[in-house]
Amino acid sequence: MTESCNRRGIGDKNAPLGLYLHVPFCSTACDFCGFYQIQSDRKGILRYIDGVKRELELVEAGNRKLDTMFWGGGTPGLLPAKDMLAVGGAITGVLGQPEAEWTVEMAPSSVKRDKLEALKEAGVTRISMGIQSLDERLLDALGRQHSVKQIHKAYDLIREVGFRSVNVDLIFAIPTQTEEEWRADVRAALALEPDHLSTYCLTFEEDTALFLKLQEGKVSIDPEREARFYHAIWEEAERGGYSQYEISNYAKAGHQCLHNVNTWKMAEWIGIGPSAASQWAGSRHTNTPDLEAWLSGLEKGERGLVDRVELSDDLLLEDSLVFGLRMNQGVDLAELAIRFGRDLGSHPFLLQLIEEGKAERVGSALRLTDDGRMLADAVGEALLGEFSG
Repeated sequence: MTESCNRRGIGDKNAPLGLYLHVPFCSTACDFCGFYQIQSDRKGILRYIDGVKRELELVEAGNRKLDTMFWGGGTPGLLPAKDMLAVGGAITGVLGQPEAEWTVEMAPSSVKRDKLEALKEAGVTRISMGIQSLDERLLDALGRQHSVKQIHKAYDLIREVGFRSVNVDLIFAIPTQTEEEWRADVRAALALEPDHLSTYCLTFEEDTALFLKLQEGKVSIDPEREARFYHAIWEEAERGGYSQYEISNYAKAGHQCLHNVNTWKMAEWIGIGPSAASQWAGSRHTNTPDLEAWLSGLEKGERGLVDRVELSDDLLLEDSLVFGLRMNQGVDLAELAIRFGRDLGSHPFLLQLIEEGKAERVGSALRLTDDGRMLADAVGEALLGEFSG
């Protein structure tokens, strides 16, 4: 880790610190999902829990305390209630209770009262439920195993147990989905009155059933259709009283996902579990995406890190811009100048974004315009290499 990285936030004991726990277990693989996942059995779950405890012993956090924690997968909700308490206790026993936010992802079919009560007891503040759609036909097209009835039952149960924030996820641009069906999906989700809504354009990840259909020509990608869907969610969310704060995320006041915001601002986070990514201890790295290999490494006292990249000011600055510009507030160029020692106000690429109407300056903030947000991915790709070469 370079001295400058340390001086400007990475390794700073006062900077936000997050933890991401990857729970790899799923009952079945959804057609669109490219995350590392395996089917669960009791022996595998117990070995996984033991691995989490072993990995935590190898994490040297000093006196750092957790600000946020996020459990994703896979399906964290597949863990039995007692195992959730065991994993949560193992983490907080080493790093303390997250001071700001603790999120757990759950699938509707995995939501049970005993599990929710265990999570509430442990200190979880946010449940994020991946409903994907409230249309039975579209759920079937995605290969999801839950029904609309299960979604409503699970959501009501989550509210009964009483968490500070409840998030629901939707997917759009599903093959054969019309714009009217998408608008109806959004309105149905907002009618639940969640605190937060995440909406993701369907992507075709390699080694998934949907990617195979794309290769076979059974489905296709239509950028113009996707653009119409983006405009539709912007309109429906605003009409429903939700503020967009990032390309894919909308929230009521006080319910933004702080874990994600800190990540987009290039703070530090520790990844625990097979395939979990970290930005920690001077590098960005990923745990090996294989449960057996991960466990084997831990038995030798090794975390089995792969795809390791040493952090530098240039890399962190570049990614601060790539991810920061996806947020509606944009990036504060004055803050970045202090953190990285670079005056960005006259950088040719950023000036070009403004000249082309893709971005605007408001005080020291640089943010994308509506037209620019429609091209956020392209802007991010174009930014790569602008500050690291």
